[in-house]
Amino acid sequence: MPLDFENKICEPEHFRERVELLPKPRVFTNGVFDILHRGHVSYLAEARAKGESLIVALNSDTSAKRLGKGEDRPVNTLHDRMAVVAALHCVDLVTWFEEDTPLELILACRPEVLVKGGDWKPEAMVGAKEVSGWGGSVLSIPFRHEQSTSSLLERIRRKPR
Repeated sequence: MPLDFENKICEPEHFRERVELLPKPRVFTNGVFDILHRGHVSYLAEARAKGESLIVALNSDTSAKRLGKGEDRPVNTLHDRMAVVAALHCVDLVTWFEEDTPLELILACRPEVLVKGGDWKPEAMVGAKEVSGWGGSVLSIPFRHEQSTSSLLERIRRKPR
């Protein structure tokens, strides 16, 4: 029997119909979200505050590997990463993509707001041109806590045994 938060996880083939049930304005973001940390949860909470619902698309395991973060990444499987993100109160819907970018999902759901973290300039975001074209907003949310999964893993690997 699935836990309540697991009902937020949506297979890509049912994505469009599930999105239609969400209140507007809908906020869309994406990423790997491998080892969730304070930076992630602060970012997601702030993203959710930009609209009435938050959609998070995760890179599949193979898509994440193509990002070049290391052979051992992602540390957590897609199913584990989706469950953890879905368990967050600020997240309304979680799905995934196999491609290098979430452009197909962005086009399918036509969010009113597209967001990424502070290391992304709005004009460089995948889907920015399209979202702006239909009158939506494209926002870069500044980092509140300078943390990353890569730096966390680096610290763990340096620890003497």
